[in-house]
Amino acid sequence: MMLRLALLLCLVTLPLRAEEVVLGLSRDRVAITATFEGSDILIFGAVKREAPISEVPLGVVITVAGPSQPVQVRRKERRFGIWVNTDAVDLDAAPTFYAVATSGSLDQVLTETEDLRHRVSIPRAIRSVGAASMAEDAERFTDALIRIRERTDAYQLLENAVALDEQTLFRTAISLPANLTEGAYKTRIFLTREGRVVSQFETVIDVRKVGLERWLFTLSRQQPLAYGLMSLAIAIAAGWAASAAFRVLRRT
Repeated sequence: MMLRLALLLCLVTLPLRAEEVVLGLSRDRVAITATFEGSDILIFGAVKREAPISEVPLGVVITVAGPSQPVQVRRKERRFGIWVNTDAVDLDAAPTFYAVATSGSLDQVLTETEDLRHRVSIPRAIRSVGAASMAEDAERFTDALIRIRERTDAYQLLENAVALDEQTLFRTAISLPANLTEGAYKTRIFLTREGRVVSQFETVIDVRKVGLERWLFTLSRQQPLAYGLMSLAIAIAAGWAASAAFRVLRRT
């Protein structure tokens, strides 16, 4: 009896979530083929409420993160007229793809504390626990990685890219580049008020190689010897075919 009473008291004291995300994706799977040149993912949804709309403006932050991998960043310096590698920093985990889309400027819709807690911004998404012991200016190596990947659209900061209608309906589009890494792309949606996260939702976009690309990828991982012999045979055949073609052209 006492146990039931305690459970009832716990249920009564649990706070109800005033706002929740109801999410939709234009596609939850991306197939990488030989002709894959990138893809656009439309992320849309609505805010489910159990109370009237607050007078405090609502903010929406959406992140899409590809699989994380360790990365070594090297610094080059010119010495005696030659560019050589000098210092190097190992980053523990950096997402192969990362996009942040917001309904306003990032510093307005999310506080530094919430960013630190949820690792939303691009620098926060990169883990570099031991980097400080490898170089005095370890942050510059992280900044360099971000700049390099921003040039190839692997890292994207899309401020004011989330359309928010009447603090209820939201939508945005994320462009995925052609050089995607296979794996699960974690998608997170944060609802914020005054920079604080009031609700969040997570889902996954599955990115996989299909067709011939999938077969070659699996063969190279599971049977590397057969893959190597096949590659060698193709190279020999291509070389022989090119040589034969040149001989025919010379005769004519």
